[in-house]
Amino acid sequence: MTGLASLAKRLPRASRLQSSATPANRFSTSGRNHNYADTLPNLKIGAHTRVLFQGFTGRQATANVKESLEWGTKIVGGVKPGVEGEHLGLPIFPSVRVAQEKSKPDASAIYVPGNQTAKAVEEAIEAEIPLVVAVAEHVPIHDLLRIHSMLRTQSKTRLVGANCPGIISAVGKCRIGFQPLPCFAPGNVGIVAKSGTLSYEAVASTTRAGLGQSLCIGMGGDVLAGTNFVDALNIFENDPDTQGIILIGEIGGEAELDAAKWIEDYRRRSANPKPIMGVVAGLQARPGRIMGHAGAWVAPGEPDANDKEKALARAGVVMVDHPEKFGNGMKTLLSNRANGHSTMFTPNIGGQKRGLHTMRRISPITSPKAPSQAQSRSLYIKRSEAFDMLREKSINVRENTFPSSSYIPLSITVDRTALSPCIMIPSPASRNSPLKIPFDYNATTLGNNIDSLVTAIATRLSLRETEHAKLSELIENLWQIFKEKEAFLLETKISSSSDGVLEVQDARFGFDDAAFKSSGRQEAVHQLRDTKSEVPEEVEAEQDGIVYIKLEGDGKIGTLVNGAGLAMNTVDAIARHGGSCANFLDTGGKATSETVKSSFRIIKSDPRVEVIFVNIFGGLTRCDMIAEGIIMAFRDLGMTVPVVVRLRGTNEERGQQMIAESKLPGLQAFDSFEEAARAVCPAK
Repeated sequence: MTGLASLAKRLPRASRLQSSATPANRFSTSGRNHNYADTLPNLKIGAHTRVLFQGFTGRQATANVKESLEWGTKIVGGVKPGVEGEHLGLPIFPSVRVAQEKSKPDASAIYVPGNQTAKAVEEAIEAEIPLVVAVAEHVPIHDLLRIHSMLRTQSKTRLVGANCPGIISAVGKCRIGFQPLPCFAPGNVGIVAKSGTLSYEAVASTTRAGLGQSLCIGMGGDVLAGTNFVDALNIFENDPDTQGIILIGEIGGEAELDAAKWIEDYRRRSANPKPIMGVVAGLQARPGRIMGHAGAWVAPGEPDANDKEKALARAGVVMVDHPEKFGNGMKTLLSNRANGHSTMFTPNIGGQKRGLHTMRRISPITSPKAPSQAQSRSLYIKRSEAFDMLREKSINVRENTFPSSSYIPLSITVDRTALSPCIMIPSPASRNSPLKIPFDYNATTLGNNIDSLVTAIATRLSLRETEHAKLSELIENLWQIFKEKEAFLLETKISSSSDGVLEVQDARFGFDDAAFKSSGRQEAVHQLRDTKSEVPEEVEAEQDGIVYIKLEGDGKIGTLVNGAGLAMNTVDAIARHGGSCANFLDTGGKATSETVKSSFRIIKSDPRVEVIFVNIFGGLTRCDMIAEGIIMAFRDLGMTVPVVVRLRGTNEERGQQMIAESKLPGLQAFDSFEEAARAVCPAK
């Protein structure tokens, strides 16, 4: 057995987290006595749940508390550091610790900005609050790596998020998050989703079908999720309120594959399993690009959306191409189950119809695998700049590359399943599935963690034993760069020269922009960004808070969508209808009439666009506000291409009425996604 094969056998993917250094905080107890999985029951919220708010007196928290109280959520007060008093008739506590002692909350909703979120979560963990829900976007990745290192050593607190809509029990009238309440109805369908807007679509669909929801868990779109699909599935399996399950995935990580394995096992051990439906967004996503959500990108060795969709279908999940179809589809599956019929089907992955698909399957766009230099919500620096960082650590670099056979890839990145940093090297079993060796984020040095790894890599490089120390030093220095500069990916290719010197002959380094944009850290790194080399429209959109990605090819349909998951799914569904999109555009979950107008201006600048498809699900965003922005854009920008609008959600009837009454030529409004998609796609 080779060194790598032996290492792979001893260290299976995400199975073991080792640390050579004990974290210098109160969470330094041995992992043998504490298991984060023990906190799973804390997810089963309901009428009994006592909710605390952190960031209680802020504008967003105040509005949320008013709505949630009116709906029936049991809120016991909130925290404002160092302040005691009253707000909205509820007590203000000076700290989470005091709030825990006086009000005994079961859960805490964290409503603070991304740069303050980790500190707030840490406070809640220290106070042993059973459930913590963090909704903020742009929480720095390294802040979350530190939080997960803490969570791993305790068994009291469960985290949902960050960057998520939260968790809500429609049966128990308990909302911890910012979900649009008018969409929800008490019922029997459990929903777990990466995407907020796609989950709202699923909620609205099941409500319209008369099914309603039991428990809805937003795991969020970040790289590191405190609660994942398998966690939610474990809750739904034993929840008497949940009779059917909906799973909403997207590109990034392997959580959907983990879910597929769980579902296969569940169907084997259950005589009458609960039906499960699903959708995966990002089939048309551009390789290497971050598609709106911070975690919506495919790292080396990870599955793409097509792989995930196939795995879930093989496991017995009934896949759909748009969440609008969940309601009637689940109604049929539940009826079959009640009548003793199997909810299984034989998937036809290859092409035409399967499950509840009603539209023709189009193969995803093929494009070069090399990631684009222009990124959204991250920064990849130039090779020469990466080499400069390596030289600062006295690491030898070689400008002229060797043949591919003479080097070995070595990376430090984030293991999304283990929720920790990891060293990544080629797997002896599969070229396309690298071996990841996770380790504790709080390790000041890797120490014994890399002894076996060094031996294995040294064997591959035919290094002498005297050179092992140099390899160990190289890995340690890479880890220091990763941590000091808040990277999310350090890819290198290392080799040994003829005189036995270890060299890095290629490097690709990626850094988390949330550390800079939300926390003001790593300014020197982010000053390396060269916006002149990026797509001008994408840079312009970013300045307006819009995520815009210009898609390659001859796409003629411009898209304007609120929410990253919904935007990806819109591009996918249009392709399945036979159309081709020119862009991905996410206005964000809180789109305004001004951002809609800015979006139209950017889409209109693409000469390929012959029709614009606006797909809005109004959660926090009101449909009448969106309609106002669309009408404003028509009048102010001199629109000459037709615009098809699909409005659903908050104030949908008013929004559709405003568009109809505007009588603007070429502007149409629809309630149904299918009808709107047919209006923008070529007839088949």
